[in-house]
Amino acid sequence: MASLERTAYPTFKRLISERELREFFTPSAEDVAWARERTHDRPGRVLALLVMLKSAARLGRVPKLGDIPGAVVAHVRDQAALAAGTAPETDSERSEERYRSAVRERLELKHKPGEARAAAEAAMRAAAPVKAHTADLVNVALEELVRQKERLELPAFSTLDRMAARNPLRDRSLAVRGDRRAHE
Repeated sequence: MASLERTAYPTFKRLISERELREFFTPSAEDVAWARERTHDRPGRVLALLVMLKSAARLGRVPKLGDIPGAVVAHVRDQAALAAGTAPETDSERSEERYRSAVRERLELKHKPGEARAAAEAAMRAAAPVKAHTADLVNVALEELVRQKERLELPAFSTLDRMAARNPLRDRSLAVRGDRRAHE
């Protein structure tokens, strides 16, 4: 199992600097207008849609609303000129899924999990003879997914980690390397 910290998988940092908040999580006036229109200008929903939008733009995937750090929520709320007590909200899981779809559409991010897994697996198979560690294979898959012209939403880290750990070519390459080291 690869350690998340040893990979390039995009995650929220525990401590997010003011510079990073400004650079990656500040909504434009156009973003705010888009969110207001989509949510009929209901403040909690505007905030939910904006934090999902800015987080997805940074991470390459649309996180669940509950996974977005408070620092990001507070920054987006302030930048969108929403009242201090406004919390991100949706009516239901269905509403949150609609927001996720709207964010993907705005960012032109394709939610095609099967295609993303296939591309990641192909990259891992190609790299397995020369990459021994699970974290290396996860990184190779991430590079391939980011490099592609069609912007596929990144699979969950756990998905990539399981794929890398069970890659049969990786197991054979480790055995071959072990044999070589034994003869040295």
